[in-house]
Amino acid sequence: MSTDIVAAVRAALRSAGDPERAIQQQRYMKSAMPYRGLTSRELKLLLRPVLAAYAPAERTEWEHAVRELFDDAAFREERYAAAALAQHRSARAWQDPAAMGLYRHLVVTGAWWDHVDDLATHSVAPILLRHRDSETERMLDWAVADDLWLRRVAIICQLPFGDRTDIALLGAVIDANVEGTAYGREFFVRKAIGWALRQYARINPDWVRAFVAERADVLSGLSTREALKHLA
Repeated sequence: MSTDIVAAVRAALRSAGDPERAIQQQRYMKSAMPYRGLTSRELKLLLRPVLAAYAPAERTEWEHAVRELFDDAAFREERYAAAALAQHRSARAWQDPAAMGLYRHLVVTGAWWDHVDDLATHSVAPILLRHRDSETERMLDWAVADDLWLRRVAIICQLPFGDRTDIALLGAVIDANVEGTAYGREFFVRKAIGWALRQYARINPDWVRAFVAERADVLSGLSTREALKHLA
């Protein structure tokens, strides 16, 4: 039952943490939701046996548990646990386009970089890599969505891809978010553009130099500096 894993995760979290660190974490993340005060390593070690022992046996149960942990969270670590469950090896068979509705919900609901960046690179990215046709279209849609965080996902979802990066997609999602577009002045969009280009510059620096030069009038200073950060 999904309620079993949710209860087990919450019980494990109640028994751990550091109240003083929790205050610092909440302040650093500018979070309205409090923390328990676990480091990322502590949380990973704490969740490992719980997720292994209570892993959902079927897709509906898995999705319900992820949503319950995330949507009803009282502490931010519960949302991190929801992402860990979403990405757990027991859910490997369900990492397909049908899971993207769940991930969209987590992105829009989470609406902050710690949740969004993890989902972009560890949940959305693998599905995009295996289902190029349908998910390329989805990322093109997200790149023009009326939501800052969906746009950020569309821009950074190829960060892990290296030489498998789809440069047509990368260029399109960036062009949809340069200065003069609906979200082109948002910090997290401008930063995402620079980050995505900087990462791809490790593989194809000449392409990135040319891309930036061609868009000198619409790429923000932040995006340009980040994109060229490690290029001579």
